[in-house]
Amino acid sequence: MQDRLRVAVATPLSEELCGLIERLEPRVDLIRDQELLPPVRYPADHAGDPSFVRTQEQQERFEKILDTAEALYGIPDERLPALRRVVEANPGLRWVHTMAAGGGAQVKAAELSADQLERVTFTTSAGVHAAPLTEFALLGLLAGAKNIPRLLADKAAHEWPQRRQMGQLREQTVLVVGLGGIGREVARVLAALGTRVIGTSRRGEPVDGVAELVHPDDLAAVVPGVDGIVVTLPGTSATEKLVGAEVLGAVRPGTTLVNVGRGSVIDEDALVGALGDGRIGFAALDVFAAEPLDPASPLWDLPNVLISPHTAALTAAEERRIAELFADNAGRLLDGHPLRNLVSTVEFY
Repeated sequence: MQDRLRVAVATPLSEELCGLIERLEPRVDLIRDQELLPPVRYPADHAGDPSFVRTQEQQERFEKILDTAEALYGIPDERLPALRRVVEANPGLRWVHTMAAGGGAQVKAAELSADQLERVTFTTSAGVHAAPLTEFALLGLLAGAKNIPRLLADKAAHEWPQRRQMGQLREQTVLVVGLGGIGREVARVLAALGTRVIGTSRRGEPVDGVAELVHPDDLAAVVPGVDGIVVTLPGTSATEKLVGAEVLGAVRPGTTLVNVGRGSVIDEDALVGALGDGRIGFAALDVFAAEPLDPASPLWDLPNVLISPHTAALTAAEERRIAELFADNAGRLLDGHPLRNLVSTVEFY
């Protein structure tokens, strides 16, 4: 336990939210200089305006703040070289909180040494985005069940077709691939709607709202019996192309696919094929293997694909929720309690 915690604000954070953190955890000394932080272009713009450049004197002041802190609110400028620099330059640094839910991938990409990873604790903003991403997942599942592409095509053609049945989530089975904070919320909401939920788990621990647990290695055996798939997994070596050709080749024709995790979890080439032959009837994608999505990608032109530019989690409340999470974790650190959303330095998740 300790009395105070010196925290450097390394990413854009309004004075209003700085004040919120200080009220929620008065033992935090939140060091910031708004002149040294880039202006934001939209809510939760953690990197800030890319055209912002500090003078040499400003950069030296900024680095002095970072190098005398015990903790960082955010990765400096959201740049991994800047993170490596401060970890090397500041032996007193104990904790870095990342803005992203998948901040573990950033930590891995920073290529810190084993000693540095042991000295500095990293946490993520996982869970903060669960509610808006669940809503996007519902949007995708409902769009697939109600065949929105067909409705839009009929409207564009001014065509009033014969009545046809629509799917109903209450009568469907949905597979949630990944039962972290986002996946659990998706499962909870779907179960409340009457949907039967299957979820993936490596440990087999029961989860509220999930009727059946399956191991990720068994996806191909499970997907023939589901109507929809929601991917919520982070991008790691263990999850890369987990939803690949074998899984997509085994789905029931017309299955809806939603991805609110990371684009690398789905084999996009295999997905394009499955969308083309109707195995995947509709896909709602917020994330992609490479972002921005290549203008030449065939996904742009497929009528049964909804593309969201990795923005489904972005809401006006995101910054506040991250600030609240950080304040809670700061109190835990000061009181010697386990932190929430710790990054594994083995799996980086």
